[in-house]
Amino acid sequence: MTTLLPHKFGPYGGQFVPETLMPALIELEREFVSARNDPAFNAEFDKLMASFVGRPTPLTYARRLSEKLGGAQIYLKREDLAHTGAHKINNALGQALLVKRMSKKRIVAETGAGQHGVASATVAALLGLECVVYMGSVDIARQEPNVFRMKLLGAEVRPVESGTKTLKDAINEAIRDWVTNVRDTHYLLGSALGPHPYPTIVREFQSVIGREAREQMLMDAGRLPDTVIACVGGGSNAIGVFSGFVKDESVELIGVEAGGSGIISGKHAARFGDATKARVGVIHGTRTYVLQDENGQIAETHSVSAGLDYAAVGPEHAMLRDTERAFYTSATDEEALSAFQTLCHTEGIIPALESSHAVAEVIKRAPTMRKDQVILVNLSGRGDKDLNTVIKELGQNL
Repeated sequence: MTTLLPHKFGPYGGQFVPETLMPALIELEREFVSARNDPAFNAEFDKLMASFVGRPTPLTYARRLSEKLGGAQIYLKREDLAHTGAHKINNALGQALLVKRMSKKRIVAETGAGQHGVASATVAALLGLECVVYMGSVDIARQEPNVFRMKLLGAEVRPVESGTKTLKDAINEAIRDWVTNVRDTHYLLGSALGPHPYPTIVREFQSVIGREAREQMLMDAGRLPDTVIACVGGGSNAIGVFSGFVKDESVELIGVEAGGSGIISGKHAARFGDATKARVGVIHGTRTYVLQDENGQIAETHSVSAGLDYAAVGPEHAMLRDTERAFYTSATDEEALSAFQTLCHTEGIIPALESSHAVAEVIKRAPTMRKDQVILVNLSGRGDKDLNTVIKELGQNL
């Protein structure tokens, strides 16, 4: 079989799945390799990315934020302006076109913040596919607008009541459905994790972010950025933007995890930030860094942001961290909520709470840099979906 890449990123990645899923993974890899070399597939994908998704998304110079912080010049890659309001549509559309090539009629998806669920429901409606989205009941409560959007688009949203009732448990249920219905169903995985070839496929479909951002920086700023910053849950938006700069050694890559209530509290989702809990393990078909308790069980996580509330990180991020090509830090709930308000007030942009973690790191880092230096932030999504959460968290203090 022709492989698109080795099955692993250093010691991470692989295919830790039931035997019944191996034919589906082999078929998916084969179809993806074929599609990448098929001019008709690429033409259809590019046309829909332009006419349906609205690409290229713009690059915005954050003048007032740059002036407020008094250091580096800040640019925003505006994935919040893509159709459905986040970067998730890039990968969802690509995988849905692969579903057509495989002559399957049904997709299942998982979602935390709801943006991947909305993107999956959107492409299913576009291409005439049946769509079932699994979502933890905790996330359903805090992402009510996106749940309604999925249903409006014709998807069935199935609440998950097991475990912590968040993203990890939604993935578990989506995989169970896939195992049961593997012949006619494709699992449209939304992040750069899971068994091979998913991390590579998601990275490739999201690499459009990095390619556009690199060209736009050279055109608008006349140079590459000194630092690229993105939030990291599973890691799809970050790996997408990083891919455009990973070969440029002069460009620093920074991923920002969910610090929750603080690392010391234990209530967070910082896989790289908590040496007491983060260990290499296998979860959802891949080997990577996983937050675990003293018995080796998956630890409970916490973040104000549903999309970052996950115990593991994509295997390519694990490799980038080990090789020190990328560096990872975290922002707390409080810092993310403050950054959310700061971007609203200075730039007239309401960011997703996930993206607000990246903005929080900019607020810390930019004042320490020179005014002739440049930061590029991947603004992975818009904040409409988070208004209920923000109202609850900020209340009368807004």
